[in-house]
Amino acid sequence: MKVLTQKKLNAWLANLLQTTVVAAPVEAQGKLVYRKIDEVSQIVLDFERTDMSPKTWLFPMTEPILFIEQGVETKLKEPPKPEPIVLFGVRPCDARSLLAFDALFLDKAPEDPQYARHRESTTLVGLSCPQMWESCFCTAVGGAPNSTDGLDILLTQIEEGYAVEVLTEKGKKISANLVFEEKKTSLPDPKLIQGLPSLSKTDEWMALFNDLYWEQLSNSCLSCRACSFVCPTCRCFDVRDELTAIKPGLKKFERLRAWDTCTASGYRRIAGGHNPRDSQKKRLRNRFFCKFMFYPDDFGPLGCVGCGRCIDVCPAGIDILEVIANVEKMTEREKVGG
Repeated sequence: MKVLTQKKLNAWLANLLQTTVVAAPVEAQGKLVYRKIDEVSQIVLDFERTDMSPKTWLFPMTEPILFIEQGVETKLKEPPKPEPIVLFGVRPCDARSLLAFDALFLDKAPEDPQYARHRESTTLVGLSCPQMWESCFCTAVGGAPNSTDGLDILLTQIEEGYAVEVLTEKGKKISANLVFEEKKTSLPDPKLIQGLPSLSKTDEWMALFNDLYWEQLSNSCLSCRACSFVCPTCRCFDVRDELTAIKPGLKKFERLRAWDTCTASGYRRIAGGHNPRDSQKKRLRNRFFCKFMFYPDDFGPLGCVGCGRCIDVCPAGIDILEVIANVEKMTEREKVGG
């Protein structure tokens, strides 16, 4: 097994910083987020999960996706290719979340060019979890604290330092100059949370579409949208054009993509003012059905990786794991005839 001591890991990261942008978990205003680092000492290694996922580096909150000049002719220009970046210390659940993005933005035509540029420029170095924490439920949605899905390199902390699994060509490239120690050692088994509910099948969710449960659940929702903004798999967005410069005979615009959320009251409003999701119940129900029915049916991956961030931030105490458990109970109820 390939092993790096903490000293060699620090030296490797310091060397990467000489040529590559590195973002890692750092403390900022009392929150733990992925930020560009200038030195290795800024990295927080002893953490559960960051407050915001690293998706902000591949799917920024707001970014230009097109530059427009209107003059004698209309000229369109795409943004430049992002500079290469290494995202270090990515938890396995967050790495798996990008597979849901890939399914939508890359795997089905038309490919999203801006996301593709970010994905190509980004290398993910993961840090496996020694355990599942209080609100974690990755194993209930097909993940694991030591999953390698979506990662280029996975580090696992062991007594001697870190066991290193190089998983992709990107991983090989950034670790090409590393001299590993080869040791006969076994990886520790992460501590799991037992007794988690089983995720119901998509057709079982559909059978509960008109259940009174969604009305009852929605009575607590404040539509604050915090759950969507901390979610590593939420990918709804809005597009708008903003005027950036005006001169005689010339106007310049930026076409911006910005995060949006299906729990917002106006998200589905269309021309003429009609809104097919005009109630709190419809919007909140859609959030859960999107994650566990609509998205996997349409694209393959689930729209949830079990990170538990939405549980932690919800001011109304709406718990996605409780929703999964309640759907499981209602499904069993339906099977025995109500």
